[in-house]
Amino acid sequence: MREPLLPPLPLLTVLTFLTWTGSRMTAVALPLVALAETGEVWTTGLVGGMAGLPLLTVGWWGRGLRDRLTSGRALSVVTAVHAAGLAVVPVAALTGQVGAVALCASGMVTGTAGALSGPAQRALVADLADAEGRRGAGRVPGRPAAPDGRTGAARWLAWQDLAHRVSMIFAPPLGAWLVTAWGTQPLLWCETAVFAVAALAVLSVPTAPGVPRSAEEAGTAASPPVSAVAVLRRHPQVAAGVLMAGVGGLCWFGFTLGLAVLGVETGRPGALIAAGVSGYGAASVAVSLLVPLVIDRLPRTATMALSWAVLGAAFLALPVAAPNLVAVALIAGVGGAATPWGIAALNAVISERTTGGERRAAFTAETVLHSGGASLGLLAGGAVIGWAGSGRVLVATGLLQIAAAAAGLLVARWEAADARPRSRLAAEDCAA
Repeated sequence: MREPLLPPLPLLTVLTFLTWTGSRMTAVALPLVALAETGEVWTTGLVGGMAGLPLLTVGWWGRGLRDRLTSGRALSVVTAVHAAGLAVVPVAALTGQVGAVALCASGMVTGTAGALSGPAQRALVADLADAEGRRGAGRVPGRPAAPDGRTGAARWLAWQDLAHRVSMIFAPPLGAWLVTAWGTQPLLWCETAVFAVAALAVLSVPTAPGVPRSAEEAGTAASPPVSAVAVLRRHPQVAAGVLMAGVGGLCWFGFTLGLAVLGVETGRPGALIAAGVSGYGAASVAVSLLVPLVIDRLPRTATMALSWAVLGAAFLALPVAAPNLVAVALIAGVGGAATPWGIAALNAVISERTTGGERRAAFTAETVLHSGGASLGLLAGGAVIGWAGSGRVLVATGLLQIAAAAAGLLVARWEAADARPRSRLAAEDCAA
């Protein structure tokens, strides 16, 4: 059997970069195809809207599937399904049958695959990093790293987050240029091809040692799948991080929609949101280059809380800075520089506190609350801003994120206080 071109962990990072780049480029083309083929503006958001439904409900329908996604072969199947869903729209365009049904079908298939593959890939990265750490430190397979021990999972997950953020900067303008140079349909075929190649490449990624390779090995036939709610109750520090990330996702509309509306209100339509997004994106990418190098030296909960509190403070300052474009860009940049630390610390907590089915359930909860919360916020955000005003909404969403950070710190402090008596009792039992 031929050796893969890259080891598993670098390969998964490269595939993350390529698939996110393809998705962000075709996000430019897809609404144009829907508008050109149907002539109806309301159809332009059908794919993205339908893709959000499986994400919000994956905790219910995906419980029996996520424990099976423990290897590159299983991820390959999900990625191939994603590629098939992407092909629905360009195939329908060839026959002139692009309509609401085809757009909804594409959104449902790609949303279902994405809701499964995102958490599964992060869990697999953590599994493989744990295995590398055990080989170096002699730990027992199946056990998470000690809270003060590091297996490299935090670093590799931070590299993946960097790959995701880099694509956010250059892929949309590249997609816009390719739409002009190629047209919309070739770009959709390009994304389909990227996911098809990724499905083949990920076949070479093995199951991490100590992780069950099948449902039978995992014992799923005898016991029900792990509940995300139960995992969060069992691990308060993970629950605190997921809470902060979920509130951050829900409040994100305050930044995007809030700045867009605030620009109109201050006589600078389009300028404030452009300055804010540019400042946020550039700072988040720059900081993401540093995060993998130092994340293992930072306290987890304090890092998460400080990250979301700083982002909330940036939200509070934006109405004061408007309509000064430089000030808006700088303040948004401060928020963008803070965010990667919170995401990296949460991924580190999940990878260090959980294993197996618990790990996959925790990553699923993170995805549902953060990404699903962002979708819900954008869905209702326009009405909220219309009722309360953009400035008030920015202040309210900023305060809510700061409150979530404070609540997360309290939960972590409560866990630490509860752990001290238990550790003392364990020591007394050992002495006896």
